[in-house]
Amino acid sequence: MCADRDFAYGAAAGLLGDLLLGDPRRGHPVAAFGRAAGAVERVLWRDHRGWGALHAVVCAGGAAGAAALASSLVRRRSRAGSVALTAAATWAVVGGTSLGREARAVGGALAAGDIEVARERLPHLCGRDPQALDADGIARAVVESVAENTSDAVVGALVWGALGGVPGLVGFRAVNTLDAMVGHKSARYLRYGWASARLDDVLGWPGARLTALLAAAAGDSPSGALRAWREDAAAHPSPNAGPVEAAFAGALGVRLGGTLSYGGRVEHRPVLNRGGRDVAVADIERAVRLSRRVGLLALGVAIAARRKRSPAVGAVPTRSALRNACPQPGQHGQHKLGGRS
Repeated sequence: MCADRDFAYGAAAGLLGDLLLGDPRRGHPVAAFGRAAGAVERVLWRDHRGWGALHAVVCAGGAAGAAALASSLVRRRSRAGSVALTAAATWAVVGGTSLGREARAVGGALAAGDIEVARERLPHLCGRDPQALDADGIARAVVESVAENTSDAVVGALVWGALGGVPGLVGFRAVNTLDAMVGHKSARYLRYGWASARLDDVLGWPGARLTALLAAAAGDSPSGALRAWREDAAAHPSPNAGPVEAAFAGALGVRLGGTLSYGGRVEHRPVLNRGGRDVAVADIERAVRLSRRVGLLALGVAIAARRKRSPAVGAVPTRSALRNACPQPGQHGQHKLGGRS
């Protein structure tokens, strides 16, 4: 029970920290992980799936293992430390505020008629070729990026935090970062990045579905979001981006998808929410606000799910059991690790 409270307080504090502070411009833990993963890649890289799988295990497994060790050590010492570690981990892996800030920067440039500035800012959000896009295409790319990253940078992390605590938070973010680094279909990473991309698909599955569901609940058109998800998501090449982008499209009443350009490679993706209208610049702000609402709802779901994992549903704990589950200072030797079966 105590571990559940620690997660609830820590995750809420970490999400609040992200809302108030966003990401630091220097010294971000995820950036440090990226540099370490890049160093490992320079040693291990071979044009082979097996070496790429080893890279994923070393980097993601090492990050999750270190988080598990830190969590175990801190939890045995004090509850305050456990809450603080959960808050720090949540703040480090959640990126909703930075996502909204970058989206609004592009939207502001488009609203001012400065398409060149918008093109300069777009790579902060996604990997598309900005020079191949007009103002409408940039706006659509931003809305799609906000949708997908709401799942990757907010909801997915909270889901795995609910399932695995601090190691779940850190492990999910590590895998998601590896996918961004090596999981794309370039000549260098087609084989080497295969394991990271597939692992990201697996870990991202529950968060993507929850994001789509919450977008339907929090958007302007729940029925439209659910209809677009049901009718169009399966045609998307990504098993996780499809439901999220389709639900956002339906919730906002816009069309997403179509022809895209990545690194000189043109992709013709299915249209999501075919009955919607073209994306307008004002829809960027609407997407950011929807993303914020989805993130807050996801926090509530994660906390509730964590509490549901407690044992003895319907049982009334004894006073001595509560003392053992939530030890007072000096009773750390009696601390049950979460008090869960």
